[in-house]
Amino acid sequence: MSKKTVPGVLGSFVHVDSAVEAISGLKAKGFRDLTVYSAAPNHEIEDALDQPISGVRLFTLLGGLTGCAAGFAMTIWMSRDWPLLVGGKPIAAIPPYVVLAFELTILYGSLCTVAGVIILSMMKSLKGRPYHPSFSDDKIGIFVPCPAEQTASVHDLLTRAGSEEVTVHGA
Repeated sequence: MSKKTVPGVLGSFVHVDSAVEAISGLKAKGFRDLTVYSAAPNHEIEDALDQPISGVRLFTLLGGLTGCAAGFAMTIWMSRDWPLLVGGKPIAAIPPYVVLAFELTILYGSLCTVAGVIILSMMKSLKGRPYHPSFSDDKIGIFVPCPAEQTASVHDLLTRAGSEEVTVHGA
C-alpha cells in the first residue's frame, strides 16, 4: 500500500530570519497553504504566516454561556420544584445561585474548549505532507504544496532565502 503524498517543496532552515524571509516571499508569490514546522512557538513566524484567529474560542464562549444559563436554570427549577420558604425571601433568589452558575460556566467552557480543539484538529488534515524529525529539534521546516510546474521557482526562492536543504516531494 503506497502512502499518498501531497506534491510540493520542503525547505529546511536553521535561522528564523531566513524562514520568515522565505514565508514572506512565498506569500508575495501567491502561495497561501504553507505548512511550517518549528520546535517552539515563534511570534515572527506567526506574524509572517498571518493566520486567522482560531475558532476554538467560539467553542469556549458558547460552552461558557451554556454553562451559565444551565446553572441558573437548574437552581431556579429546583427551587420552584421544592420551595423552601424562609423568612419571606423569594423562592428563587439569584445571588446564591451565582456560585453554581460560575462553576458550570467554567466546567462547560473547559469541556467545550477540549471538544473544539479535537473537532478543529480533525478538520485540518496534514496527511501526506512531508516531515523531518529535525524540525522538532533545532530546524524550521516550510512545506509549500505546489504543482510540478512551480517546483523550480519555489526551490529557487527557498534556496535564495537561506534554506539549508530543499527537497521536492511527490513530483
